[in-house]
Amino acid sequence: MSNERDLKELCHWADQQAARIIKEKGDLPSYTCASGITPSGTVHIGNFREIITVDLIVRALRDRGKNVRFIYSWDDYDVFRKVPGNMPKPEVLEKYLRYPITMVPDTFDRDENYARHHEKDIEMQLPRVGIHPEFLYQASRYRANRYVEGMKKALQNRELIKQCLNEYRDDEHKMKDSDVYWPVAAFCCKCNKDTTEIIDYDGEYGVTYRCTSCGHEEHGDLRTSKEFKLGWRVDWPMRWNEEKVVFEPGGKDHISPGGSYDTAKLVSRKVYGWDAPVTMKYDFVKLKGVPGKMSSSKGKVISLVDALEVYQPEVLRYIFAQNKVDHEFSISFDLDVVTVYEAYDRTERIAWGVEQPKEKDPAKRENIILREKRIYELSQIEAGMPAVMPYQVPFRMLTTLLQTYSGDIDAVIATFKDIKPEQVETLKRRCACAWYWINESAPTYAPDFCFSIRNDGSKAEDITGDMLTAVKRVRDEVVPKLDEYALDKECQQAMYDIATSLGLEAKALFTAMYHALINKDQGPRLANFMRIIGKEKLQKILSVY
Repeated sequence: MSNERDLKELCHWADQQAARIIKEKGDLPSYTCASGITPSGTVHIGNFREIITVDLIVRALRDRGKNVRFIYSWDDYDVFRKVPGNMPKPEVLEKYLRYPITMVPDTFDRDENYARHHEKDIEMQLPRVGIHPEFLYQASRYRANRYVEGMKKALQNRELIKQCLNEYRDDEHKMKDSDVYWPVAAFCCKCNKDTTEIIDYDGEYGVTYRCTSCGHEEHGDLRTSKEFKLGWRVDWPMRWNEEKVVFEPGGKDHISPGGSYDTAKLVSRKVYGWDAPVTMKYDFVKLKGVPGKMSSSKGKVISLVDALEVYQPEVLRYIFAQNKVDHEFSISFDLDVVTVYEAYDRTERIAWGVEQPKEKDPAKRENIILREKRIYELSQIEAGMPAVMPYQVPFRMLTTLLQTYSGDIDAVIATFKDIKPEQVETLKRRCACAWYWINESAPTYAPDFCFSIRNDGSKAEDITGDMLTAVKRVRDEVVPKLDEYALDKECQQAMYDIATSLGLEAKALFTAMYHALINKDQGPRLANFMRIIGKEKLQKILSVY
């Protein structure tokens, strides 16, 4: 349990939600916040929005001094309904349609079953972004007969549940009085498929079902049989009561008026005697500028692993923390990546007090500082502010440095003489993301950013006559003095003067220099770029002229 914070610092939407939970649920010894998903395929970045939404609220509750239990349910006793497009050996998977997903083999040949493969993919990654829920596996819970009483209660109250389900349906979709409704379903104990129908219930624990696929008939006992489970509209509220959940968000499709949350709320109160958790709606996440590598292997699915290739964990958290939860937004992998990093860096500078917002009004400025600092705190892997301010190198500049040093991250970091040892790790992570982006995304979405230095002793054949003289003069007069220029402007001016003295356009000389250095018409700002390359390397490249 953390110490309570000054409330004016708790100004994020997650803080407002935390206050609402406390107000509605009262002062509790512990607050259980829940999230969950069916691991039926790649857990993608849209699914991640629910996980991080809960994590932000868990942190906000802890910052108000509360004990919190964060549970993440794997609904791995759900039916395997269809084969996703990005799975290996689809013809093998086809044979397991209608099975529980824990009984489907992992066609990647890595884990004990299909569900576990997708669970592990996300469980291994969440600690990288500072998220540590307690994982609950519903297949093993059902098969351990943990929910016997919950299922019995549902069966005994099936007419009441039917009324709850009908409550928000129009006449066309309502179940009729004559319709037989069973809240429990079974996977056939002979063929494992869910193609069963309940044919009898003895009022206590005995349930009889018949399989329409293999014809098997079974009289099962909820206390010992492994194959029974509740339909999800009843399973959800049953587990709210089981785990004493006080907060769980939902996608806008579930939270819409009269949707599954409203129905579950009725079942929760009327059948299980538990007030439904506080909820909030989160909107969808779209994708923009997906790298070729990702889209070809995954269809239109971006996993958390893919996102972390481009965004360091703090920046990925920032994208979700600074967007309002009920607003749709896009995660970009194109040129917008540079802008996102710039925005994060600005928030970081404001949070550490090294930059002031431009707002003139003191009260408004104070509010901006509080808000930016709170977003920054919630973006960190460990809760709260880091021990030292990270060493800031703009993402754009890193792409230049990394290409200049052919992707050698240690060589790039060695160029920053004032970096502290405790700042190295975060900068390394950013370098790895910048190098991935420049190789995977930039060739398609930002080709102007891409270059490679002429290190092979080749020369630009089109540099002749007066232009050749100009390039040689830059090599002999400007390059040796690179360290003496206080500003890039002075270096630029020295090159302008050489061009003018030879009757050449300055722009043409700059183009020739780019040809000589990177075999392109343009590149990073020339004077700064030359400083990054360094005197020795420049003299070597230009020595062939």
